[in-house]
Amino acid sequence: MNLDDILARLAHKPELKVDLAEVALHLARDEYPQLDVEAYLCEIDGLAHEARPFLGSSLESQVIGLCRYLFHEVGFRGNKDNYYDPRNSYLNDVIDRQTGIPISLSLITIAVGSRLGLCVDGVGLPGHFIVMARAGATRLLFDPFHGGKLLDPFDCERLVQQSTGAPLEVTTEILSPAAPGLIVTRILSNLKGCYLRAGEFRKTARVIGRLTQIAPDDWTQRRDLGTCLFQSGQAGRAIDHLDAYLTALPNALDAEAVSKLLQQAHSEVAKWN
Repeated sequence: MNLDDILARLAHKPELKVDLAEVALHLARDEYPQLDVEAYLCEIDGLAHEARPFLGSSLESQVIGLCRYLFHEVGFRGNKDNYYDPRNSYLNDVIDRQTGIPISLSLITIAVGSRLGLCVDGVGLPGHFIVMARAGATRLLFDPFHGGKLLDPFDCERLVQQSTGAPLEVTTEILSPAAPGLIVTRILSNLKGCYLRAGEFRKTARVIGRLTQIAPDDWTQRRDLGTCLFQSGQAGRAIDHLDAYLTALPNALDAEAVSKLLQQAHSEVAKWN
């Protein structure tokens, strides 16, 4: 897989069908350059093979069996104690540690389920990520972060309330399958947030660089990329991104602050000459 090509294609066609687990593992190579993607894909294949005897004939029994295997037999679990650990967002770490956040545990569920012939989609609720299994007209929502608990729309509203502190009326549209491009963007956005919280600006810039590939028209990402490059001591590389933001959005509310940062970047570069 050529990750740059896939991100470019997802930028133009977010609904493009891709193996999300494979994409996530290639993204993890930015942090772990020696990561053996094929070996981890084989591990996922192995999980699917071992899970098959747990599945029944109806959709509900298949979901219950899949969740029993993943979250009770294998022991995948949500990392509630250290939620913002970046390792929760790297699929290889999630497989190794059997620990993750809602979206990464959902990716495991989607990957294993698809290899078993199930139709499992990601559903991006505000502040939380769940999955939905489909068969004909039947839809089942469940929550990998909480051990595969089955959900109804009212449960989803409570989850959003707990995660964001804001009420939300769950609609059919909100519970629609998330496009692969949006899922990849959310994975990267989570990583961006983790590294920002830790003050790791160089790694944050690396992640934002990926975000600019999949969301090239999101000028706030260009601004944030320039800011993080500057904060990590790369003033020269920051200039083009900050300038691009101001050119695209000259009347932005933060234009004055970004302009001052751009001036600082030019001043830093001038010291080198």
